[in-house]
Amino acid sequence: MVVKPIVTYLLEKDVRVTVASRTKSKAEAMINDHPGGTALQWTVDDSPALDKMVAENDLTVSLLPWIHHIMVARHCIRHQKNMVTTSYVKPEMKALDQDARDAGIIILNELGLDPGIDHMSAMRIIDHVHGKGGKIEEFYSICGALPAPEVAGDNPFRYKFSWSPKGVVLAGNNDGRYLRHGKEVVVPTENLFKDPLSINFPDVGKLDIYPNRNSMPYIDLYGIQETRTMMRGTFRYPGWCESMDAMKSLKLITNDTYDFTNKTYAEMVAMLIGEQNAGDINQKVADYLNIPVQSYAIEAMAWLGLFENKRMNRRHDTPFEIVSDLMIEKMMIGKDERDMVAMQHVFLVSYPGGKKEVIKSSMLDSGTPATDTAIARTVALPAAVAVDMILDGQIAEKGVHIPVIPAIYHPILDALEQMDIRMEEEYGLPESEIIQ
Repeated sequence: MVVKPIVTYLLEKDVRVTVASRTKSKAEAMINDHPGGTALQWTVDDSPALDKMVAENDLTVSLLPWIHHIMVARHCIRHQKNMVTTSYVKPEMKALDQDARDAGIIILNELGLDPGIDHMSAMRIIDHVHGKGGKIEEFYSICGALPAPEVAGDNPFRYKFSWSPKGVVLAGNNDGRYLRHGKEVVVPTENLFKDPLSINFPDVGKLDIYPNRNSMPYIDLYGIQETRTMMRGTFRYPGWCESMDAMKSLKLITNDTYDFTNKTYAEMVAMLIGEQNAGDINQKVADYLNIPVQSYAIEAMAWLGLFENKRMNRRHDTPFEIVSDLMIEKMMIGKDERDMVAMQHVFLVSYPGGKKEVIKSSMLDSGTPATDTAIARTVALPAAVAVDMILDGQIAEKGVHIPVIPAIYHPILDALEQMDIRMEEEYGLPESEIIQ
C-alpha cells in the first residue's frame, strides 16, 4: 500500500526499476507501462529468484514485512549490493553491521515516515540546539497515520486503514517504555491504551497519544543523554484507545491459538471471557470489563460485529486474525477518501544563562485520492530520495545505519520539502506549551 511513490519517483529519475510482487498485476499497475520498469511475480519462499534479482540490480529496497528483511540483507551482503528499508532496525539486522562494512555496502533502515522523517526532522533541531550550546530537557515525538477528519466519524474507532492493516492491529500488542521527568516508565502491553496523553493538533483537533514501543534507545541514537524526557508516541482520534483497551482486556487481539470450530463471533467472545454461552453477550462483556453496557467501547465492539450470532467459519485460529479480518472488512479507507499524516515533535530546551524555550516541529500531510495516500508519500519518498543519493555516490557510509547523520538527513529533508512534505518549526514558545 506504500510502494507506488518510490517506483514513480525513481522511474522519473531514469533509474531502471524492477518491482517484485506476489501479485504481478499490481506491480505492472505501479510501473504504468514505463519503459524503465519491469514487473515480476515473486514470493518470499523463492530464495533462488531473490538471489538472482539482488545480483542483477545495483540496490535492493525491501518493503516486505520486517521479518523478511534479514533474508534480503544476507543476499545483499553476499553480492555486495546496497540496501534500503523503511523498517525499524531489529537486533538481527544490527548484528549484520560488520558483515555489511566488510562487503563495502550500506544497509540504510528506518527511512520512511515513522521511523524516518521523525528521526531526520528531530536531528535537525537537536543538532541546531547543541550547536548553540543548548540542552534538550524534554522531547516528545508523536506520529499517526489517520483518516482525514471528514471521513473519520463514520465508525466508532474513528480509524481507517491506509497501510498494512495487520501491522496496525499487531502493534497494539507492543509494550511501551519511555523516560518522563527523569523517571523510566514501563507500560506492559495490557496497559498500552490506558490513560493516553492528549493534545490539540492544529487544523485537526484533539488527538490521543499512547506510547510507541521502546523510546529509551533514542536517547543515545539522538545524542541527547542530558534529557529528562524521551517519549515517542502514536496519535489516534479519541475512541481508539478506549475501544482497543477493552478488546485487549477481552484477549481479542492475542496471537494465542484456539479451536473456534462452528463458533459464532459472540461465542468466541464468550469463550474468551470464560462464559458457557453467548446469551446477553453485551451485558456479560460489560460486567467482565466492569463498565456500563452503554459505554463507548461496548458500542464500538458491537458495531464491529463481535457480538453477532454469525458463524465465523474458522477452525484453529487466533483472535488477532479473526478480529483484524473484521476490521479490514469494515475499516479500509475508501478510494475516494482522504487520509492524513500528523507528526509533531515538542522540545523543552535550556541554554547557558538560564534561558528556556519550547520548540515545536509539526507536519500535517494529506493524501490525494486520485494519486497517492499521505502515508504512501511520506513512507516511500524518503526512501526514494535515499536510493537516488546512494546510486549517485552521495552517501559514503558503510554498515547498518539509520538516517541520523547530517550528510544523510539534510539533503533528504530538503528534497522532501520540494515535494511539499515539510515540518513547520516554531521556536521561542513558552514553557507552558510543553505536553502536560
